[in-house]
Amino acid sequence: MAEEKRAFQAEVAKLLDIVVHSLYSNREIFLRELVSNASDACDRLRYAAVTQPDLTAGDADFRIRLVPDSEKGTLTVIDNGIGMNHDDLVANLGTIARSGTAEFVRSLGENASRDTAMIGQFGVGFYSAFMVAERVEVVSRKAGESAGWRWESAGDGEFTVTEVADAPRGTSIRLTLREDARNFADPGELRRVVKRYSDHIAIPVLLVEADREESLTSANALWTRSKGEITPEQYKEFYHHAAHAFDEPWLTIHYKAEGAIEYTGLLFIPTQKPFDIFHPDRKQHVKLYVKRVFITDQVEELLPPYLRFLRGVVDTPDLPLNVSRELLQHNPLLAKIKTGLVKRILSELKKKSEEGGESFDSFWETFGAVLKEGLYEDYDRRADILPLCRFRSTAVEGWTTLDEVVGRMKEGQDAIYTISGDDLALLRKSPQLEGFLAKGIEVLLLTDPVDEFWMPSVGNYQDKPFRSVTDAGIDVSAIAGDSPKDEQPAAADSDMDALIAALKLALGETVADVRGSARLTESAVCLVAGDGQMSIHLEKMLRSHRQLDQDFPRVLELNPRHPLIKGLAGRVKAAGTGADIEDIAHLLLDQARIVEGEPPADPSAFARRMAAVMERGFAA
Repeated sequence: MAEEKRAFQAEVAKLLDIVVHSLYSNREIFLRELVSNASDACDRLRYAAVTQPDLTAGDADFRIRLVPDSEKGTLTVIDNGIGMNHDDLVANLGTIARSGTAEFVRSLGENASRDTAMIGQFGVGFYSAFMVAERVEVVSRKAGESAGWRWESAGDGEFTVTEVADAPRGTSIRLTLREDARNFADPGELRRVVKRYSDHIAIPVLLVEADREESLTSANALWTRSKGEITPEQYKEFYHHAAHAFDEPWLTIHYKAEGAIEYTGLLFIPTQKPFDIFHPDRKQHVKLYVKRVFITDQVEELLPPYLRFLRGVVDTPDLPLNVSRELLQHNPLLAKIKTGLVKRILSELKKKSEEGGESFDSFWETFGAVLKEGLYEDYDRRADILPLCRFRSTAVEGWTTLDEVVGRMKEGQDAIYTISGDDLALLRKSPQLEGFLAKGIEVLLLTDPVDEFWMPSVGNYQDKPFRSVTDAGIDVSAIAGDSPKDEQPAAADSDMDALIAALKLALGETVADVRGSARLTESAVCLVAGDGQMSIHLEKMLRSHRQLDQDFPRVLELNPRHPLIKGLAGRVKAAGTGADIEDIAHLLLDQARIVEGEPPADPSAFARRMAAVMERGFAA
């Protein structure tokens, strides 16, 4: 077959440009990434060989070999794992197909050192080789196939693929090192780097010098060792391997469950948010092993979606080695392991929550929105998750808990009040809060989309129902609290009745109702949800995702103490409905919509009415 020349996918080309021109100080991590990929390739073949033993015939001892050549300035990383064929090489080394990764790469900025440090986290650690290599050659043959293939690139936007004869099974990656990276062809440097980053690898890593092979790792699966034998540095590097991440683990959970079901879990909660945490597929990334043989990292039954931020491994001897992904579905043993894992994880989070402080606040800011999905999806664990939850509030700076909120409730208050929106700063300025702030009544400020779903499902906390301040019919008059300062007298009831009737006539079906408001102290108007209606924020969310194609009329509330409303009420009572009342009615409605972050229903009509009202005002 003739040499086939191809261009890199645009995202790969951008990634390589960042890598090649990076001044990233910790370039040695390229070796960790290549060794980690080689280990994964061996794990995958070992699992495939359980049902297809011919795949490893004649070469069943898995190993990773490092072959340095200081004279030529090269380093070759060789594994006898599952290997790649032509299509695998093009797909894995020429494009980025992993969900969300391309979007991440397109968002990379000018901070090359930061961006390069995140490469492994996004499943493209192979490209870190170009930090030290001016040219990379990959020769690979897939297990069970006869043809071998060579992939070559100088990281300059193109690569070539050529068929080769007599390629051994597995993958060989030969790096022609840059002049300033030739230290990675030194055996002593390789010993140091492998010992630091890859000692946890369960596949033996061998250094080849002349005809001698030297083992550089203990080749024992880290999770099988006792906790007393493992250093924090080893835990950290295993996390880097398992998660393909560069941050520090926020929490490490290592334990062995014994009894009716036996399994070992070595789990990590990251410090940084994984790039695909909010991807619609909500996949978890904990690897399942059986008797130290890798089975899969795509088993949905191992952890619930709301714990998908965890990374690590679970190993059990109680499943058969030849278990398939289909058999894993609804497997009763796996269901029991899942129950045990969730219980342990939430227990560890409870301990961290009780410790409090900035550490748990940091975790919550990163993963709280994900964990709250469990309030909606996991009824059995709802009571364990709720005490972990943190909230923003009108009463305190920083985060608070529901227990603290209940402890601060005013005399006569029988509900926990909430308001939902997209932006915390805008929520704090919402007109619907005015009456609550005036009386010192605490309101939770909710900005995560999931809040609109778990609150109706949960309903209450400590027998205190959750109530949105945007609901119609909210009455806080019975709650003890401060009286609004400098409270202005309200318009007369008869004046307000006349104004309300006029506005209802002018607005017609564009509103569900018009009424006086007890919640407003400063603003003239606001919109609230009618009885039984979905919240205004939920309606906005559904429309933005094209799951709703209509607007629901809302209740327009008027502040009878506001000078504008009092003036309008007196005018209508005295002179009746003039020609300008319809314009004023729609302007008030549009004003209320704008405060909610919505555009006027008809921008051109809004502009015309505004101009007409201003013209009449100036003419007067």
